[in-house]
Amino acid sequence: MSIIDKTLEQMRDAPQNVRYADLAKVCGHYFGQPRQQGTSHAVYKTSWQGDPRVNIQCGGDGKAKPYQVKQVLAAIDRLEGEIQ
Repeated sequence: MSIIDKTLEQMRDAPQNVRYADLAKVCGHYFGQPRQQGTSHAVYKTSWQGDPRVNIQCGGDGKAKPYQVKQVLAAIDRLEGEIQ
């Protein structure tokens, strides 16, 4: 099992306990480099129409915001559904 797979499993089990750096690695793996970073937000482009972005930010304690972890998981599920 790869590090990304392990991180995804942890994200699904406990979205409130995910480090921002781990979430950023997962987003980079699935969505490529962020089109915006260096501010409080990192914005990743997705391949579908409508709201074609994933937006994450650090919660201040080094952890990702739980609702954003859930949004990333939903985007990954959608992306994997399109690939299959």
